[in-house]
Amino acid sequence: MGRVEGKVAFITGAARGQGRSHALRLAEEGADIVAVDICEAVPGTPYPGATEDDLAETVRQVEALDRRIVAEKADVRSLSDLKSVVDKGVAELGRLDVIVGNAGIDIPAIWRDITPEIFQDTIDINLTGVWNTIMSAVGHLVSGGGGSIILTSSAAGIKPVPFHVPYNAAKFGVTALAKSFAMELAKDKVRVNSVHPGGVDTDMATGAMELFDGFSKENPDLMGMFTQWFPGSMPPREISNAVLYLASDESTWVTGHTLAVDGGMTSY
Repeated sequence: MGRVEGKVAFITGAARGQGRSHALRLAEEGADIVAVDICEAVPGTPYPGATEDDLAETVRQVEALDRRIVAEKADVRSLSDLKSVVDKGVAELGRLDVIVGNAGIDIPAIWRDITPEIFQDTIDINLTGVWNTIMSAVGHLVSGGGGSIILTSSAAGIKPVPFHVPYNAAKFGVTALAKSFAMELAKDKVRVNSVHPGGVDTDMATGAMELFDGFSKENPDLMGMFTQWFPGSMPPREISNAVLYLASDESTWVTGHTLAVDGGMTSY
């Protein structure tokens, strides 16, 4: 029997990267999936956006594991759109047990080059979008007698990353969201935790890191303050294993926790 057998998980940003990895890891252990992704590029991001074909590939891989999946294009900036997909998923799959607020963007920039649009898009997607994710779906967990909410913050939600003013602000906000909701939802047996990845081998992380060479020339003293202890890039599955633990009944007394999976990056 799988570790999340019979559960249903709602995952945002599921077309590729960490989101797809989470969907597959939970499906491997018996969960059915409700998945959304914007399936387009956000202006300013230094990497290509996910596509509808990417989301279709997530569907194909989940179904290959003999699990059910409801997947639709949706923007986390729209609470009503998320709620529509969640309600459809619950109607089809019968329940909801897990919420994984994973969708996010990264637009690194030196402080003086951050435009109002960059700042607002980052906050709208990485912070308000996480709030929308919770609010669109948490009612199903409460009415179902409990469950698990897992929010993707970042190592930058514990220790700020250079050249990431809006990203840092959003990810620290996600950390606060998790702790705030954890307090209020504990009486309903809903636990809420945040996961804090370091450098993960995804399109987003690769695209963002390519900009750092230029930034280091401007302010080289900052570049050594955010390094990991393990060599190499972290596979997304490492984060998915943490998500699986928090989604499973192995973590029923874990709430309000900041779980860093970052190779030691935030440990000093």
